[in-house]
Amino acid sequence: MTQYIIYFNQQWVGHHSDDWFANRGPLAAAVVDEMKNAGVYVFAGGLHDIDTAFHADATSGTVKITDGPYAPAEAYLGGLTVVDVPDLEEAKRWAGKLAEACGWPQEVRRVE
Repeated sequence: MTQYIIYFNQQWVGHHSDDWFANRGPLAAAVVDEMKNAGVYVFAGGLHDIDTAFHADATSGTVKITDGPYAPAEAYLGGLTVVDVPDLEEAKRWAGKLAEACGWPQEVRRVE
């Protein structure tokens, strides 16, 4: 089996009403439950706003912890799911289920 990360950037979510999000939450939770029942679930979670991020940098030879993202970016990670599946096609299938449930795109990359 191989692990894949399925993730989205917060900017892909778009602007929606609270009701829209309330209706999507149970759909996404159902896909995660389906992953658990299928035995492919490793981890899933949404991330807090980028304003709560901090970073650790040891490139100077001394570790420095600083509030905020490491570098400003137009896009930042909004959430992720890790699955352990037999092949890329199965990872794509789960990504499609998440994309449909969430209502925004998902990207898939193999974890090594």
